[in-house]
Amino acid sequence: MYHDLIVFGEDWQGLPSSTQHLIKQLTATRKVVWINSIGLRQPSFSWHDVKRLWFKLSARNKQPQVNTAQGYPQQQTNNNHFYLINPRTIPAPRSRFSRFVARHLLLLQIKPIIKKAHLTSPLLWTSLPTAVDFSGYLGESGLVYYCGDDFSGLAGVDHHTVVLREQELSQKADLIIVASTTLLAHFPSERTRLLTHGVDYQLFAEPAIRAKDLPNDGRPIAGFYGSISQWLDLDLLGACIKKLPHWHFVFIGKVMVNISAISQLENVTFLGERPHHLLPSYSQHWTVSLLPFTDNAQIRSCNPLKMKEYLAAGRPIVCTYFPAIEAYRGLVQIANNSNAMVEALINSQYLQYLPDFSGALRSVVEHKSWKVRAQQLSNWLEKL
Repeated sequence: MYHDLIVFGEDWQGLPSSTQHLIKQLTATRKVVWINSIGLRQPSFSWHDVKRLWFKLSARNKQPQVNTAQGYPQQQTNNNHFYLINPRTIPAPRSRFSRFVARHLLLLQIKPIIKKAHLTSPLLWTSLPTAVDFSGYLGESGLVYYCGDDFSGLAGVDHHTVVLREQELSQKADLIIVASTTLLAHFPSERTRLLTHGVDYQLFAEPAIRAKDLPNDGRPIAGFYGSISQWLDLDLLGACIKKLPHWHFVFIGKVMVNISAISQLENVTFLGERPHHLLPSYSQHWTVSLLPFTDNAQIRSCNPLKMKEYLAAGRPIVCTYFPAIEAYRGLVQIANNSNAMVEALINSQYLQYLPDFSGALRSVVEHKSWKVRAQQLSNWLEKL
């Protein structure tokens, strides 16, 4: 018998997170009630937050459409096993009273769906510390905390509130799963397991047609995809870009910080967001993949999803140092200043001509699919 799951995670409609990749695999054998993000901070009056609030309030609970034309094949599920809830509640409540109100407001929305789903011995799974307030209220047989980030250093969260909730969650959880070795030390060893990220190997390794909007002016291309956020070292990038006018630098993703220092440079292109399943049509065809991170608590604890995707794409990789990169020493070039990054980028032009260089990169992740990761996860869940 498999435990069904009640999952508090990120918004299912967004680009697929590690939680989404894993849960997608598990829907083949169990029912899942997925609750979209209940928030890690209280909203401000910014335009971004107002738009997000409107989306939350206007969204309806409906099954995700299984349609590859929509651009998110990673979000396909067995619709007979999957129930999606768009919550209306108070984000990251602080006081005891606001936590009480937020919990009961959301329980009114969740319990009818759980009843409709006829769940079997459900486990409560949360990727968000703020969901600890629902532990013991949903008829769950166990509590699982999946931790993919160091929330004490994560940008865009109410750190004090979230850290307190995480401390409470780590005491209550029957199983804690972490995505990096750095995070292992944060939690009780007897209840904590390491599950590093998988990869959609077939998607990123099989040849993809070059994207029509990928610059094609004869210059080598250094490319990055992901959130354009505080964890990117824009100062390092700016210095490097100015030293390599004969290179083109391409960025794919949502811009969440001021990029004016580099966006106006002639050899820089920001393409905006692209669906996940189209990313190989870029990463397989640029010269080198970039991971230019800053050195902070969030990055020191991360195990970026895109690292294995970059490896599967088979292009040379240049990155700044962070602990998770240790597993790939000898396969990637590490550069922590602009001179070193310029040298690494220039050298990368020749790596691709080495015999079976791409094959060597791909072989490292060929057997590390999300399906394999989910099988290990399932074994742990069934022991609860």
